[in-house]
Amino acid sequence: MSLITVESTAAVDAAITSRRSIRAFLPTPVPRGTVEEILAVAARAPSGTNTQPWHVHVLMGEARQRLSQRLRSVYDDPAARSQHTEEYAYYPTEWRAPYIDRRRKVGWDLYGLLGIGKADKARMHSQHGRNYEFFDAPVGLIFTIERVMQQGSWLDYGMFLQNVMVAARARGLDTCPQAAFTQFHRVISAELGLGPDEMVVCGMSLGHADPNAVENTLITEREPVAGFTRFHG
Repeated sequence: MSLITVESTAAVDAAITSRRSIRAFLPTPVPRGTVEEILAVAARAPSGTNTQPWHVHVLMGEARQRLSQRLRSVYDDPAARSQHTEEYAYYPTEWRAPYIDRRRKVGWDLYGLLGIGKADKARMHSQHGRNYEFFDAPVGLIFTIERVMQQGSWLDYGMFLQNVMVAARARGLDTCPQAAFTQFHRVISAELGLGPDEMVVCGMSLGHADPNAVENTLITEREPVAGFTRFHG
């Protein structure tokens, strides 16, 4: 018997469409049990031959603060920062329209809300640095994958990450997925005691959105279905 109803469809759609990248969180704690529930739901993501390639490191309290302090100390030191590079290419090496246009728009829309001008390098640096503080969220997540896994497993991982974010919304929580952590994978590996075969995929902030933070009013545009779809047949 199908469990799908009009109400359940609306609830799922609402969880998906209300998901946004939140960049300012309240200090309100998130119980460990709630995090475990979210991850248990997310683990139902499909993966090729049920490989389940995801590994999750949950940081709360002093552990989260300690990692943030180590990351900020490196990020804020130009000489130290120059010694760290991403381990994999998240973005294309050659940008072209419409992707570069969308990238620029979301960046300037965010900075516009925060009153950061194009020449204000110091405030840009500071705002980007908030990534490493998990935007003050009480829970920080670091996702890793074993190096032996290939491109298909990374596709699987994306579905797992989306499940985490949607399950969080279903519980009234918000998230921000963050590729910014990949530059400092060596710092993260040392702090978390990762093995040599464990690779940092990304990070994520999890908590309650600050309703008074102007940056949380940003709603990014989406291409209509007709813009990215061709029907055949």
